[in-house]
Amino acid sequence: MELLQSMRLFARLAELGSFTKAAESLDIGRPQVTRYIQELETSLGVRLFQRTTRKVALTAEGERFYERVQEILAGISAATSMFDRSGATLAGRLRVDIPTAFAQMEFIKSLKEFTASYPGINMVLGVTDRAVDLIGEGVDCALRIGDLPDSTLIARPIAMATMVTCAAPEYLHEHGEPETLDGLASHRGVNFLSGQSNRTLPWHFSVKGQDRTFVSNAGITVTESNAYVQCGVSGFGIIQAPGITVAEYLDSGGLVEILRPYRPAPRPVSLLYPSRTHLAPQVQVFIEWLQERFPKLHTDWLEP
Repeated sequence: MELLQSMRLFARLAELGSFTKAAESLDIGRPQVTRYIQELETSLGVRLFQRTTRKVALTAEGERFYERVQEILAGISAATSMFDRSGATLAGRLRVDIPTAFAQMEFIKSLKEFTASYPGINMVLGVTDRAVDLIGEGVDCALRIGDLPDSTLIARPIAMATMVTCAAPEYLHEHGEPETLDGLASHRGVNFLSGQSNRTLPWHFSVKGQDRTFVSNAGITVTESNAYVQCGVSGFGIIQAPGITVAEYLDSGGLVEILRPYRPAPRPVSLLYPSRTHLAPQVQVFIEWLQERFPKLHTDWLEP
């Protein structure tokens, strides 16, 4: 069992490149990680890591050992979870990151259902609109909306999010409602500054099956999803957002959908994670649970 624990620690340290981050991700003390790795190197008779004051990197021997350890851990994970996926046997730390847009009541309640079903799993929930370095920050998986940049991460589509262009009634009363896309030129909008590209995200519209983009005259530019929606509700100008994030305001009349005939194509909602072959059981069961559960939230605004 000590050898298995050492291998798990070794794999986590190889992925994160930091003793401190590896210790935090496994919820143990840093000295314990150091001791296990030293004992593992002694037992193998090779140096697995090159250590500097700023970075920990695998040696050539460490690279070879890491490949075998990945296979071994994946096999053990599959063997121990092949019959029983109940909450009674699953335990460990699970770090998940979601966009700010999803940090709302219905989704949080669904996470409560997950933690109740798997009481041994300690979930750490991150909420951010910026790009997250999953490996560097020790994040097991992340939920994201929209097209994704090319990367080495695995992206599993779990739903399609309907996009809605809308504005507050007070704004429409004061400025009128645009009936065509050309009419947008005389209106003010709320712009969203992407945390990934540091550029304003354009609005998208569908015209006879073709995608057309538009960048509004900004009444205000924001960098956070909830603030973006609140600016729309407050009457700063027109916004375009996933329906799931503005559903309560559309239902209550706090926002009104406009330009419905030009509603753009739905945008993908994807679950990102670093590896297809080396997933801890708690990560695997969460991915499967979310893929089954997520499309059932806000069914008017999500498609499987």
